[in-house]
Formats: sequence, C-alpha cells, structure tokens
Amino acid sequence: MTIGPVQLVVLGFPEPNLHGRVIEELERLRESDIIRVIDALAVHKHRDGAIEVAHLSNISDEEAIQLGSKIAALTGLGIAGEEGAMASAEVAVEGLEVFSDEDAWDVLEEIPNGSAGVLLLLEHRWAIPLRDAVAAAGGFRVSDGFVSPLDLIGVDLVSAEEAKELHALETAAGSHK
Repeated sequence: MTIGPVQLVVLGFPEPNLHGRVIEELERLRESDIIRVIDALAVHKHRDGAIEVAHLSNISDEEAIQLGSKIAALTGLGIAGEEGAMASAEVAVEGLEVFSDEDAWDVLEEIPNGSAGVLLLLEHRWAIPLRDAVAAAGGFRVSDGFVSPLDLIGVDLVSAEEAKELHALETAAGSHK
C-alpha cells in the first residue's frame, strides 16, 4: 500500500467536552478517502498539567488494533506500552535514521493547562499522485506549513475583514485564559 503525505495537526479546545460535530467531520473525512484519519486522540490537560488521553471514536476497533496509537508514538505519550516501544526499537532500515523517543514531537507542551486538545494524524490521499509526479520529475519537499489568514491579505486572496474573521476563528479559543 502506498501511503500519502502524513500530517500531525493539533487543535485546541477550551473544554474537554468535544462536540459531536468534530467527530462527525472526522467521520466524513474518513469516508471520503481524500484524507484518511490514521489516528485521533483527545487530550485533556488539567490545570496542574496532568494529562488524560483517549482515542476518538472515528476509527474502527479493527483499525485501532491494527494501527495502535501512532500519535502516542510520535509524541512520546507511550500509550502503546512496553510492547509498542520494543517494536519501534527493533525497526532498523539500512542507511536510514529510524524515529526514536528522542525525536518525539513535544506538541503537548503547546496545549494550555486547563484545556483540551485533539491530535490528528492525517494521510493526504489526494496528494499521492502529486507527490509521485514531483518525485518522478526529480523534485523534493523543501518545507510545508499552514499559511495564516493574516498573511493572505498581502497576496490579495482574502480581504482584511475576511482575514480578521478567519484568524479569530482559528485562534480565539486559545486565548481563553
């Protein structure tokens, strides 16, 4: 199976009560096969920094068993337990540096205490043919990232008012302190 480009997205929420609409949208994405939700975790970060983690229900039990918690492995949460850690440690590919605990992404620090987060590991299925065409042409990824709506004003993709609204949509809840 060819896997498309994979992205880790971390979304913040002021409360750990995720609305059904978020779960519904994850389910819609899963069914569309444009984007595959590889893993989805909900994180509640208590005021004292203690963390509770749960899988979101948009992946089937069979998928959860097959995949384990890929996000937990990438972020160092250790949900896979000792067996999962051992399996990761035993992976060796000649000539390649294999992901290790030291490489874990510390995205949990970005979630404010007393709030919640959703960590999504997304496979961009739509991008497989584009990635393969770029590689066939000798191209490679140099960088990637989301562009802030505020940056889109200067290139005339959105008006200042639209950018302000979109920016507020994307960031307002994070400033709830």
